[in-house]
Amino acid sequence: MSRFSDMRLYRLYILYIGICLGLPTSPLCSGTAEAKDFVVVIDAGHGGHDPGAIGKISKEKNINLNVALKLGKQIEKNCQDVKVVYTRTRDVFIPLDRRAEIANNAKADLFISVHTNALANNRTAKGASTWTLGLAKSDANLEVAKRENSVILYESDYKMRYAGFNPNSAESYIIFEFMQDKYMSQSVYLASLVQKQFRHTCNRADRGVHQAGFLVLKASVMPSILVELGFISTPEEERFLNSEAGTTSLANGLFRAFLTYKREQEIRLNGSSHTIMPEDIPAPEEEKENRPAHTPRKEEKAAPPKTESTGIVFKIQILTSSRPLPPNDKRLKGLKDVEYYKEGRLCKYTYGASPDYNKVLRTKRSITAQFKDAFIIAFKDGKKMNINAAINEFKTQRNK
Repeated sequence: MSRFSDMRLYRLYILYIGICLGLPTSPLCSGTAEAKDFVVVIDAGHGGHDPGAIGKISKEKNINLNVALKLGKQIEKNCQDVKVVYTRTRDVFIPLDRRAEIANNAKADLFISVHTNALANNRTAKGASTWTLGLAKSDANLEVAKRENSVILYESDYKMRYAGFNPNSAESYIIFEFMQDKYMSQSVYLASLVQKQFRHTCNRADRGVHQAGFLVLKASVMPSILVELGFISTPEEERFLNSEAGTTSLANGLFRAFLTYKREQEIRLNGSSHTIMPEDIPAPEEEKENRPAHTPRKEEKAAPPKTESTGIVFKIQILTSSRPLPPNDKRLKGLKDVEYYKEGRLCKYTYGASPDYNKVLRTKRSITAQFKDAFIIAFKDGKKMNINAAINEFKTQRNK
């Protein structure tokens, strides 16, 4: 490597350090988070004198805000243990570093930045994508990062605020090669959940999970994703993105992904979760469509809870419902001998009860294709207990 190349990489590394440490701090623009079990920051991209991408009938900033507010309201309505913090709730301009500050000062558990895609001279591109922080592995990915990072050009002091970072220079993005993001696996997992919901719940073309150098994600010290809802440059997509049905569908998909992520995090940390799962938040008209017209509600018979045996019993929790389900409900996917137990107002459905943890684990693996979000729980003398403590006790008894 030449002396010139050495010096060039050194300068880029110094630029990276500057961005890591040189971002100025300022007060929150939307207040601090209240004491809650979980804090999520929802960032509606662009705003004010920054319109974002511009379509034939709309501007990106308005689409982003519409979906962000709907997502936040869904969470606030259904998750009493979650504090929602918005980077903006109206049409105002918020600098990129300020958005990250809001999340960091709120000690957020999650950061979701909502955007809308565009391609110049392309009126056919379709679909949604979700992005995490990293080095762009293609020119197309780099162009997405350049477009989103160009927001800093609306800031008069951007050269000082971002340590000389040039959003339109490919060389500036080499800094992301030096990065070690400790939240990467969680961010990628959330991104994959979002894409799954966009594909199945929203019926959108799946453009996948990608990485690129987004400044707004770089400065956020928690699992973070940036969502591209669709293409404002494609007339059909633009109409969808500006429709009530479209924005509601996209917000609902994001909400379901958020619930799944939150539940998995709670299980990992605590061994159990009280989060209501996505299948229990019906899409519009779902209940009417699923309920047979000829069968009165009171005649439906649910699978009854069974009497617990003494000692430890392991079970697989497959889904949660706000009401008892009929035995042939499609959400049970044909499983027999399904039980449920009541926890608060919720009916939590389980399968494969056994005092043998290894047997239950094998059963769980056999139904993974049908119930990807299933997890193992434990009861002792009929009362629910911490799963890790139950496994340890099972191993102790087995080794005697």
